[in-house]
Amino acid sequence: MFHAISFTNIFFIYVVLIWFMFHSCLSDPHQEGHYLHYKFTAISTTSPEFSAEGVYDDRRIKHYNNEERVWILTEDDWTEPPKDPPDPRDWFIHQIRTLTNCTNSQCSELHVLQRIIGCELEKLPDGTVNLTVFDEYGFDGEDFISFNSDTMKWIDKNPKAKETKEEWDHQTGRNQIIKYFLKTCIDWISAFNNTKKSPPEVHMFVRKTPDHSKLNLTCLATGFYPRDVQMNIRLNRNILEDQTSSGIRPNDDETFQMRISVKINRNHEGSYDCLLNHSSLTEPVSVKWDGECSDCEMDYTWIFITGAAAVLVLVLAVIGYIIYKRKQAGRIQKTDDWRDDGE
Repeated sequence: MFHAISFTNIFFIYVVLIWFMFHSCLSDPHQEGHYLHYKFTAISTTSPEFSAEGVYDDRRIKHYNNEERVWILTEDDWTEPPKDPPDPRDWFIHQIRTLTNCTNSQCSELHVLQRIIGCELEKLPDGTVNLTVFDEYGFDGEDFISFNSDTMKWIDKNPKAKETKEEWDHQTGRNQIIKYFLKTCIDWISAFNNTKKSPPEVHMFVRKTPDHSKLNLTCLATGFYPRDVQMNIRLNRNILEDQTSSGIRPNDDETFQMRISVKINRNHEGSYDCLLNHSSLTEPVSVKWDGECSDCEMDYTWIFITGAAAVLVLVLAVIGYIIYKRKQAGRIQKTDDWRDDGE
């Protein structure tokens, strides 16, 4: 029998989405970062639901198949895929039933148990590297409990998690497996990052603006992986201010693209270029603008066509006027001749 989902349950789902959003890795284009996250969701209803996936730098690399009860690798060309995360589907279903104190026939209310486990690597501009590992749970849209791999203890973040903490702290074998998984997570990122790189293609071009004294100069970089990149438009090697950015966006082939733009004077002087730095490059790349503006040439073409058309109209009008005057003169001459004959 299906039960209607109340406003409170809808709110739970909304909060869960927000919880995952804030626990996702945020990237700064001025530094290099990589992450591997495994996300799990168990929903307690009359028929429990389960889903899980592995994500590396916004790329879905694995997902759990509920029918076959196995993890499936999304990209089979990877020679060393990461190990399957600890704790199978049945363990999650058991945990959510324990937390909600219900059996198969009693689980009529909607409850959500979520987990995110993984690691993040961040390389700062000064060369230092920050490593972070985590295993965190959320229950009904609230932080619930997290694992400290240094102390091998769980941290309860909710009064409802105290009993769970006491139970899980004594599961030393499981905690050792989690710690090992978190360690191999960092090792896998390092190995993968050295093999999965794609350099960017860089293009510079201009477009017209409503202000006829200005042009919009754009630098487009596309096809690069991983996602972190530094881009700047320069004039005579000086970085220009007031640049706008599209932000880093995904391509269909799981690479990324980004464009930055700046307004410049139409009668520009000096050398404009786009300076780009990416981890796939041994050194920054500079691409110069050739000074051409196809958009602007279209303006002059239309001006020429419009001017030529105006001249043609004027010529036709003059010819028409001459023909008209000649016809008028002919009619007058014929009238005079007729009068002379009459006399």
